[in-house]
Amino acid sequence: MAKKKTTPIEQVASGKTAEITNQPITDTIVTNFMPYAMYVIRDRAIPEIDGFKPSHRKLLYTMYKMGLLTGARTKSTNVVGSTMKLNPHGDAAIYETLVRLTRGNETLLHPFIDSKGSFGKQYSRDMAYAAARYTEVKLESFSAELFDGIDKNAVDMVDNYDATQLEPLLLPVSFPNILVSPNLGIAVGLASNICSFNLGEVCDGAIQLLKSPNTTTDKMLDIIKAPDFAGGAFLIYDREAMKTVYETGRGPIKLRARYSYDKSANCIDITQIPYSTSIELIMNTIAELVKAGKAKEIKDFRDEIDRNGFKLTIDLARGVDPDKLMAKLFKLTSLEDNFSCNFNVLIDGTPRQLGVIDILKEWIKFRCDCVKRQLTFELDKKREKLHLLLGLGQILLDIDKAIRIIRETENDRDVVPNLCKGFDIDEVQAEYIAEIKLRHLNREYIINRINEIESLRDEIEALKAIIGDELKLRSYVSDQLKNIKKKYAIPRKTQLIFPEDIEEYVEEEEVDNSPVRLVLSREGYFKKITYRSLQGNDEQKFKDGDEQLSVCDSVNTAEVLFFSDKGQVYKTKASDFEPTKASALGDYIPAKLAFEQGERVAGMAVLTGYDAGDMMAFIFANGKGVCIPITAYETKANRRKLTGAYSTASPIVGVFHIKHGEDPEILLVTSDARGMLIKSSLITAKSTRSASGVTLATLKKDRALVDARIDYKSKYPKGDTVRKIKLPATPASM
Repeated sequence: MAKKKTTPIEQVASGKTAEITNQPITDTIVTNFMPYAMYVIRDRAIPEIDGFKPSHRKLLYTMYKMGLLTGARTKSTNVVGSTMKLNPHGDAAIYETLVRLTRGNETLLHPFIDSKGSFGKQYSRDMAYAAARYTEVKLESFSAELFDGIDKNAVDMVDNYDATQLEPLLLPVSFPNILVSPNLGIAVGLASNICSFNLGEVCDGAIQLLKSPNTTTDKMLDIIKAPDFAGGAFLIYDREAMKTVYETGRGPIKLRARYSYDKSANCIDITQIPYSTSIELIMNTIAELVKAGKAKEIKDFRDEIDRNGFKLTIDLARGVDPDKLMAKLFKLTSLEDNFSCNFNVLIDGTPRQLGVIDILKEWIKFRCDCVKRQLTFELDKKREKLHLLLGLGQILLDIDKAIRIIRETENDRDVVPNLCKGFDIDEVQAEYIAEIKLRHLNREYIINRINEIESLRDEIEALKAIIGDELKLRSYVSDQLKNIKKKYAIPRKTQLIFPEDIEEYVEEEEVDNSPVRLVLSREGYFKKITYRSLQGNDEQKFKDGDEQLSVCDSVNTAEVLFFSDKGQVYKTKASDFEPTKASALGDYIPAKLAFEQGERVAGMAVLTGYDAGDMMAFIFANGKGVCIPITAYETKANRRKLTGAYSTASPIVGVFHIKHGEDPEILLVTSDARGMLIKSSLITAKSTRSASGVTLATLKKDRALVDARIDYKSKYPKGDTVRKIKLPATPASM
């Protein structure tokens, strides 16, 4: 009996010295590690030009061979069990692959598997799918496009792992699935992360390349605008960054959630999130922000996913601006997230990083080869049929002779040779004639078969023309793409927005919201005075020759708009100014806000919100005036300066903030010391900031308005005597 060998571990345990063999680490890598690395890259993790990894391909082909393209659904366990004949990686791994391809999981823009039961959701990390014994599946009708020509030698067939059956090396997909279905794979030292694009746009892009192979990236960007994800959301579109992705196959794509504000419930409903995140990750981050006191605007938040789809609801504290809160959450959570594109694809077994145009070119090359093989297969079949029908035509000349030859032949094996001799046909034709049923040996049957000869010849010529002409072959593929687009294309789910339309969140320190008094002088000096400081002395001090232009009681977080005499408005916050005393001069606004050379302050507005009923009244030297809604100065972005705040056709004389529900009187004073007192409601309102207004004061040729003020009694005590109730009016003596 042979002596049993001991392992090195057993030798050490028994006290014997284990035999150690020296081997260079490079040899170990080459013999042990490299084969494994290549297997993972080529046979597991990286998709090929048909858009599938081997696990996807084996599963879908199994379902196709099970007849699940038509008919009723079957239990998922049946599919998993049958797939193990091609994919011996265990039922759990196969079922996870199946789940991702289903309609119920919502991973794909165009699912390949029609599903019944719970399959989890792509946007949820914790929402588990049901066991395979509870769920049912079949192939979607769309999946027919994956197998076009598979039974007509369109692709190579290879042995499965135990050589008991054949499976396709690739699927002959009739559309660029590599760009339509998202794919993520991590191999050894190599990874792939391919985003999905809109089917209709991809078909149009492929058609464009079929017609014009030299199409530029800019042209392709006009056709395939950007990626399109099953979860929708917004894509922040940067054309230059997108161009880099299209050319190199690598780069980030920025996505952000879509939301709506429910005013009646004072809550935000988030209905779509970036493809690259999950609801659990978002909720965990929001919980941490609330716990840390960085999201005091949030009262509560909850997962409200139901049969209608995704929904994350955030309840707001009273008075919170939903857009500003979302700007903060976009900055601090994965409600705004990057999808990192890395278009690594296997081309003829070699991993290559390709841009969108290069991927489409490789797919076109692959598809044209599939179509040529399929048409060649059909051509051969038609030639075979034509050959048989030509032989059948020979016996039309003398059917009785054919019957006599068969009847008079003594041995069965001699029937075919005797027919060959009798009608000058070959063995294949004779075998076909010999197998015809007796009931078909009538003239009508034979004539009908022979009439097919001409149509077969036409079909053969048409197939030969396509196979032999590259332009016709490309046109054939193009026509297929047009039909697929017509049948299956859907509108974009991911909508494009532009960076300039986005309000960027700037983290602000906690600002005291105590009441303050804001004072502006005619020379442009601004003071923020706390109420505590006013208790001691509220008498305002100004420079010699200066006086108070505007005063307003508000809060420290109020927004302050300073209008200049050059038609510009500068936006700032009261909190940006240090508190001062009434006896101080204050901050010089042109210097503080970096006014242009020679630009002066004309007026200010203090806002705690853009009330639609508030107006800005502008009085011009030419006697005209106009009211413009305060909402015309509202911007989503945190802009500090707006040009074109009002018309500069005539010098500005007065700027007044008229609050909703108020109707103050404004005294207009001319250069010859005449005046007229009017209510602000008489001034015509216009919706555009560039409006030059209507005539308020009828002026003589050499006269102009030089002053306009609401608090007029200290300087013009007789202002009440020149009140006017209709416009335009002529100023009177005061």
